Amino acid sequence: MEEFLKEYNSIITHSVEIIAAVTGLILYRKYKFTAAKFFIWFLCYALFCDYIGKYTSFMDEGEIFNFLKGSFLEKNYCIYTLLWFTGAVLFYVFYFSKVLKKDRDRKIAKYTGVVFLLFSIVNIFFNFQDFFIKSLPFINISGSLVIVICVVMYYIQILQSDKILTFYKSLNFYISTAIFFWWLIIPPLGFYDIYFGVQDMNYVNLRTLIYLITNVFMYSMFTFGLIFSKPDDD
Repeated sequence: MEEFLKEYNSIITHSVEIIAAVTGLILYRKYKFTAAKFFIWFLCYALFCDYIGKYTSFMDEGEIFNFLKGSFLEKNYCIYTLLWFTGAVLFYVFYFSKVLKKDRDRKIAKYTGVVFLLFSIVNIFFNFQDFFIKSLPFINISGSLVIVICVVMYYIQILQSDKILTFYKSLNFYISTAIFFWWLIIPPLGFYDIYFGVQDMNYVNLRTLIYLITNVFMYSMFTFGLIFSKPDDD
């Protein structure tokens, strides 16, 4: 089973991403008058980011991106740092600012988003060389903290309202739960990227499986939530 998951890791990951995005587009009319419509757009953005980041798979001799070999774009860390570990966090800040009901909570979400953006810019500036050759764990971890803050405020909002009785019908609950676990598990792996190479294949295999399992869990939750949730509860 482990060998199967490693061999078909990319296919499985792309499949769950595509299923989530296509499901969102099919059900767009169901959510077009709610904040969830922005989330459906984001699923398409996430799919785009993943495919953009795969350009490193086409850098062998004679392939389309071979000219990038030996350049500062030989690795795709900068792409994922900008488009995902920074861009996705800023989207979720925007999304929760639409979902949260209290003005105080919305302001907290927006201010943490601004602070995170400024911190990310400063961190990239002072680690500009590393920006192209490895992930920047402090951006990843600070992004996780922003996600956790937004999700916790949303959970508190549910607990303090009558929505606690029907939370399982809300798409926002599935989104919050999925990203909560993903951003708690994946970003800390950036501290161990030093081991991500042929010299430590045990770590490479473990990291690949962790990414696969968390991605499948997250996008499956998104798809399930889109199908079974009721727009009035968002």
